[in-house]
Amino acid sequence: MLMHMLSSVLKEKILHLKKNNIRFHVIGRPERIPPSVRDVLKTAVEETKDNTGLVVNLAFNYGARLEIVDAVKEIAADVQNNRLDIEDIDEAAVSQRLYTKDLPDPDLLIRTSGEKRISNFLLWQLSYAELYFTDKCWPEFTAEEFQKAIADYQKRERRYGDLKPSLSGGFR
Repeated sequence: MLMHMLSSVLKEKILHLKKNNIRFHVIGRPERIPPSVRDVLKTAVEETKDNTGLVVNLAFNYGARLEIVDAVKEIAADVQNNRLDIEDIDEAAVSQRLYTKDLPDPDLLIRTSGEKRISNFLLWQLSYAELYFTDKCWPEFTAEEFQKAIADYQKRERRYGDLKPSLSGGFR
């Protein structure tokens, strides 16, 4: 039922995505879903690939640990087939083999439902993201709740891992 619902909703929304310059993107292993649904996903991705506005990213059959393992396997194959020198393996080489390689890393993760964890979601990409937790469950997460999350985010000082001296002379 869920697969049928995804397929029918996406078929209805492709025109909306195109009209509003929204790119549809899928991360995970969609090859393991029924062919009829996979075809609709491919169509949505293909028909919106040149859109330059917002990106709707559907995580399907996705886990961050699996994503990292897939990236490592791709790197190993590239080294084995002499397409990559072992000295050239760095953060960029890993990032370019992740499912999100064509997307910027998130600046903000909003976690709903009172959970205080990231749950195997974008482990690599979230390394410098700000985290916002709310007790609201997804269906109750309104535009007003979203605005609260953005307002909270805008008050933060983004340091990207840099240390700043504290008043006591140490570092925080």
